[in-house]
Amino acid sequence: MKALIIGAAGFVGGYLASHLKNDLGWNIILTKLPGEKISGEYKVCDLDIMSVEAIAELLERVKPDVIFHLAAQSSVALSWKKPRLTAAVNIEGCINLLEAVRSIEGYSPRILLIGSGEEYGALPEGVSLVSEETSINPSNPYAVTKAAQNMFGSLYAKSYGMDIIMVRAFNHIGKGQLPQFVAADFCRQAAEIKAGLRESVIRTGNLSAKRDFTDVRDVVRAYGLLALKGRAGETYNVGSGKSIAISSLLEEIISISGCDIRHETDPARMRPSDIPEIRADITKLRKDTGWTPEIPLSQTLREMIEGSL
Repeated sequence: MKALIIGAAGFVGGYLASHLKNDLGWNIILTKLPGEKISGEYKVCDLDIMSVEAIAELLERVKPDVIFHLAAQSSVALSWKKPRLTAAVNIEGCINLLEAVRSIEGYSPRILLIGSGEEYGALPEGVSLVSEETSINPSNPYAVTKAAQNMFGSLYAKSYGMDIIMVRAFNHIGKGQLPQFVAADFCRQAAEIKAGLRESVIRTGNLSAKRDFTDVRDVVRAYGLLALKGRAGETYNVGSGKSIAISSLLEEIISISGCDIRHETDPARMRPSDIPEIRADITKLRKDTGWTPEIPLSQTLREMIEGSL
């Protein structure tokens, strides 16, 4: 099996590349932007997803069986500051990929479009568990762009018979994640405190929100299984199926660090809008692929703290 990972220089790309190559034995090609670096022994190509022609040229040359579209502006916080950039990369970039595939006669790869649990947005009172049939109500610019990506994927699958699977991935965490994401941010601050590099205070945003966290290694296993067993034209949630309050996540991180740490609210870390609680119903993913998360949250957080310096 030959796979192309678009946007492989990001956090998830390295884990997915390792899984496909080392665990599944696939032949893989990775793309990145000029100036980005990818470690490991892989075939790597520079690619600008804002160019349909550049994407089509690459696809004509390598003809992958499966395309994993990871390229995105994935920070919710940054999406509030740069909504135009977020829309251009996440929506136009996706359409460019789909149009590039369509431009190649007789070519029909399987395409996984990686979206987000953020697409569900604000939920009715008393509702926290969301299935793929739950109505979406995106409540930040990033979520809006990912909802649009999902809709375009569904539209192209239905209208042109393309082999497209849409994914709504919930919070995935692991060693190497940028500190613009909450778990990575707390782990980095805790590691710096443990190393004596900063005062014993972790600065936080909203701690009352409850989120669904999954180890990134479990997430990429789900992607691989969906590439093999997922149904074309369908959307799949990928998450743990459980939620944890950000306050409890912070307590776990402080406990693992073994340090006496207090926390202070930082207004700069608060979002203009936030969802009280959300967790993924993964019944559909389990049924179609047999996937289940395996790595406990405590193990992931410990590895993140140890790998933060």
